[in-house]
Parts: sequence; C-alpha cells; structure tokens
Amino acid sequence: MPDKIKIRLAVFASGSGSNAEKLISYFRDHPVIEVALVVSNRPDAYVLKRAERLNVSSVVISPAEWRNPDVIKNIFTQNKIDGIVLAGYLLLIPGYFIRMYPDKILNIHPALLPEYGGKGMYGMHVHRAVIKSGSPKSGITIHLVNEAYDKGRIVFQKSLNILPGETPEGLAKRVQELEHRYYPDVVERYFSQ
Repeated sequence: MPDKIKIRLAVFASGSGSNAEKLISYFRDHPVIEVALVVSNRPDAYVLKRAERLNVSSVVISPAEWRNPDVIKNIFTQNKIDGIVLAGYLLLIPGYFIRMYPDKILNIHPALLPEYGGKGMYGMHVHRAVIKSGSPKSGITIHLVNEAYDKGRIVFQKSLNILPGETPEGLAKRVQELEHRYYPDVVERYFSQ
C-alpha cells in the first residue's frame, strides 16, 4: 500500500532564507507535510544556496514571469504544490495566484499587525518604526495573504516587550527568534487541519 501523499509546500523568500531553512528542517521527516519547493525573485538570494544544500528544489521567478499566469500555473502544477509559505518574500503576490491558492498562502510579518504593516514595511524598516514610535511591544504576526500588503486574516500573533534602550538591530534579533520558534509550528497546525 503506498504511503499517504504529503501536503507539498512552496516556501517563498527574497533574501537569506533563515526562516525557509527552519521550515525545511522542521518538515524534513514530517509524516504529513513537506517543503517541496523554494521560490525566490532574486537569482542571488542566499535562500537558493540553502535549498541546494538541503536538497530542496528551487526556482527563481522574475517579476516579468509573474505577469504570465500560464507560466506560473505550470510551475506550481508541475511541482504539485498544495500551499504557500512566505518567509521574507518582498514582492506583492498577484491576485490570480491568490485565487489559485485561496486561504492557502501564509505570511509572517515582524511586527504586531495591523500596526507597522503595508508597502515598504519589511525588515529593519519595521523595527526602526516600532522603536521610533515608543511602542512598549513588538512581535510577530502570521496571517493569510490577500491582495493588499499585510491585510489578510491574522492566524497567530506573539508579542515581546521592548527593552529599555533597545536598538532596531537588537529588536530584529529577538523578533527573528520568535519567527524561528513559532512559524514552523503554526504552519504545521494550519496546513494539517
């Protein structure tokens, strides 16, 4: 009797890919879910080296290719992708793709949405804005993706207190620790239901 077919996820990342690596490792021997594909919009993104080292297929999809739904549909159909996990992916996902994967695209944001979200709010831009605002808390938000940056339904949030004298760099490190700790578990629970 053949093994049960696993839920195949594609992880999207534009940069280093530390969250992508955590997800790949977490699901390496998982009975139900696997990371089957890494997608980047940048051919020089370090996440592609991580994928290669971890024996996960990868593809670079340029902004021009995203404008061709037939090309995109072919890539994801050939790879039998069931769900999408964004892990530091900096392009807006096209509406047709969201309709291909309704309620099956998760994103992680390095702040407590709805604050500090939207176009241009990523990476250190977010942490600088949080510190500058004087907010007592920051954290992570995991949400579904819709056609507007950081506006999809929130699935999970975890906060941390801003420390006295905290720098954006220090906050970034602590927020990333939350990402690495909680994202794989939330992805697992979401796609296993």
